Amino acid sequence: MAWHAEPLVGFDLETTGTDPLEARIVTASIVGYHGGRVSRQRDWLADPGIRIPEQASAIHGISTERAAAEGRPVREVADEIAETLTGYWKQGVPVVAYNASFDLTLLAAELRRHGLPSLEERLGGAAIGPVVDPYTIDRAVDRYRRGKRTLEAVCGEYGVVLEAAHQAAADALAAVRVAVAIAERHPQVAALDPAALHERQIGWYRAWAEDFQAFLRRKGDAEAVVDSTWPLRETVAAAV
Repeated sequence: MAWHAEPLVGFDLETTGTDPLEARIVTASIVGYHGGRVSRQRDWLADPGIRIPEQASAIHGISTERAAAEGRPVREVADEIAETLTGYWKQGVPVVAYNASFDLTLLAAELRRHGLPSLEERLGGAAIGPVVDPYTIDRAVDRYRRGKRTLEAVCGEYGVVLEAAHQAAADALAAVRVAVAIAERHPQVAALDPAALHERQIGWYRAWAEDFQAFLRRKGDAEAVVDSTWPLRETVAAAV
């Protein structure tokens, strides 16, 4: 049976900012999906320990005050998320995350910040995965399609309903549904087993990063550097 018909797990973080090495977790969701429906779901609200910028609050709706009053310490939340994700990987269940290098790098940075075991350590030293990143896959298999590649835009392209954008549970579920839709549209993606798809995405992401870096340099930023590692950025992977 093709990977997209097997159990999958969606993962999403909402955060304090856009730099995964500096931003902190605010909300998180891990959503189990099988047979076209949600099989389980776990959600977190964290107190990130810093003020949540107004721009971030405007996106995900969580204020500093609410996070402090209702959220759990981010150290506990990051630890539980990491345990849950690695538990699925140990079972061979793919984790689906839209723009996975952001969410997984941010989680890895939080673990390091709080002196917690890394994702790899929790897997006995093995590399993380399999990961399915619809953002990376769509960009590779439909490279020349015009328009944005945001989750909302790609949901529209593949006919996936996203009812509450920038809510972690909704985004996690939408990521899984987009991954399934991509596999259904592109047989060459569906034909890969999860481990092979993971490896293919490493190459696809590297090719995109190198092309984007070259583009930035042609446009005048001679020192532009785009991290080409996936699903964990090199700056975090090298430090754990």
